[in-house]
Amino acid sequence: MSFEYVKSNYDGLVREIKELSSKVGRDITLVAVTKSGSDEELLALAEAGIGDIGENRPGELRRRGDLLSDRGFTPKLHEIGNLQRNKVKLIIESVSLIHSLDSLALAAEIDKQAKKVGRTVPVLIEINSAREEQKGGILPEEAEDFLLELKHFSAIQVAGLMTMGPVCENAEEMRPYFRETKELFDRLNRNHGFEGGILSMGMSDSYAVAIEEGATLVRVGRKLFNR
Repeated sequence: MSFEYVKSNYDGLVREIKELSSKVGRDITLVAVTKSGSDEELLALAEAGIGDIGENRPGELRRRGDLLSDRGFTPKLHEIGNLQRNKVKLIIESVSLIHSLDSLALAAEIDKQAKKVGRTVPVLIEINSAREEQKGGILPEEAEDFLLELKHFSAIQVAGLMTMGPVCENAEEMRPYFRETKELFDRLNRNHGFEGGILSMGMSDSYAVAIEEGATLVRVGRKLFNR
């Protein structure tokens, strides 16, 4: 079976993001969210040149990281989903960035496990920009206090912010949530400094709007595996 469509999708997305990057004058990192792709599609994506992959399931991130490594590929691994404390140890040695830090309890576990393996782990604070009760994340108005609390953990490096935003039919509806998160990012970075300057916003349907509103990293999955 041919997986040429994966390379074609990837190449087209890279060109589009480069054009958007040129317009905004800012480098953009593409993280391929691979949960909707098969292992064969993942390997095709690696062969096409992807440098960053993301999974929301820690066990799958570890397994797929091992699969890629066995085939000679070494992309950066991103944990992008809700992370349970008892799953941190599965990814602590290999994860390049955790996108969804939203509690001090989780921060303490990441710090504990990171110290065990002798490393400092970059994280993003997840912002609940839509203030949805059923979703995780730190409310924008509580983010500064949360960031200050994280400074007590020596094995955590706060690299920036991440937001999902609400589910919207039109990407334009996401714009105010991205804009507020960018304003919060700028204020916190100015007052306290992020060790990485990463603003993770935008997915398959909204990455263009997110880039226009200040994202430095976008998470795209489904678009990469459309046939």
